[in-house]
Amino acid sequence: MSAINKTFTNSNELEHQGLERRSLLKAAVSLPLLAGFSPIINAFEKGALVRRTIPTSGEAIPAVGMGSYQTFNVAADNQAKQNLVKVLKTFFAANGTLIDSSPMYGRSEAVIGELINQLEPKPNYFAASKVWTYGEQAGKNAIKETTRRMGVGKMDLMQVHNLRDWQVQLPTLQQMKKEGTLRYTGITTSFLGQYDDFEEVMKSQQLDFVQLNYNIKVREAEKRLLPLAQDKGMAVIVNMPYEKGRLFKVVKGKQLPEWTKEFDCQSWGQFFLKFIISHPAVTCAIPATSKVHHMKDNMAAMTGRLPDAKMRQKMLNYFESL
Repeated sequence: MSAINKTFTNSNELEHQGLERRSLLKAAVSLPLLAGFSPIINAFEKGALVRRTIPTSGEAIPAVGMGSYQTFNVAADNQAKQNLVKVLKTFFAANGTLIDSSPMYGRSEAVIGELINQLEPKPNYFAASKVWTYGEQAGKNAIKETTRRMGVGKMDLMQVHNLRDWQVQLPTLQQMKKEGTLRYTGITTSFLGQYDDFEEVMKSQQLDFVQLNYNIKVREAEKRLLPLAQDKGMAVIVNMPYEKGRLFKVVKGKQLPEWTKEFDCQSWGQFFLKFIISHPAVTCAIPATSKVHHMKDNMAAMTGRLPDAKMRQKMLNYFESL
């Protein structure tokens, strides 16, 4: 295994990422794809890749995966796709595994499957997506189509997207898992207004995963959903870790505090991700990006030390003071 694979790690995001992030990685952008890790290699060498265990199986996965909302919804544009190939290569070189998508995300599932099938050797990734339709047969057809699009023999994780028709779709997923045609089941939300219903489903159903929105600004999940996931033994995937880029607007032009070195933080992107993945209930965060240098920066959040409870409170107090 290369030095990069031993020390790098994984994450991602879109839109405006802040001046500090760009300046940190400026040199990396102009270098060849993998050589570009050198500006932040010291951060990787300070610690092992952060992994988290899926409670229902004991399987460990990297604590940062990759989302695909908007970023992989591209048309048959060779230039755009070639850029995304570089993003994927960076992700896998950093030991990334979990890629999350949805039929709601336009062509994202198909583009992911197409581009991964072009890679040599083809990576063995953790394929996660969602069922987003009404009706039993429509759900089964959608799951079959997602599996085909993402280029896998069977999905690792299928989730009921935003609870849509969950009373019908979830039994289908549970039956598929029982039959061995699906590894894990779950539900998702990205809306605070769904939290009450989401909590009730968590309480009443056997689930391997829940996916929800959580970050240093939007922390409602800490009140009930994250503790409940711990109590019920459910893995947690976090979406919107950068609040669609809005967190970077808060810190734009501001330098990282000196004390962030205590948990090996090199950028604001890592600051936000380390806050999330250091929560004991969180299994994996899935930022989304179409930029190689942002992928490199995000992946570095899984190396080195993580903030403890006292440091997390300090991070929160500082962010709220801005």
